Amino acid sequence: MPFHNFIFAQPTLIGLLTTLLPVIVQFALFLRWLHRRMREDEIVHACVRDIALTHLPHIYTTLQAIGAKQGITLHEFPVIHFVDLGRNHGRST
Repeated sequence: MPFHNFIFAQPTLIGLLTTLLPVIVQFALFLRWLHRRMREDEIVHACVRDIALTHLPHIYTTLQAIGAKQGITLHEFPVIHFVDLGRNHGRST
């Protein structure tokens, strides 16, 4: 193998690594950010759903009891319907 072929091939390899390494690192950081963002949205969605389905009925019942104890007549509280928009949860569309 001639010496001049080896010398010209090496800068091309270094140039390729210099270009690809930052691109790969940036893509990995983007995927990490995207995963965190999606996970954060899932956690917020679960918390809102839990509050709507579990805690609000108990809060309404307690308010009714406090109102009855103090002699305050309260209107009937609304029925809670949690509408899950944009989520399939295994159902085919």
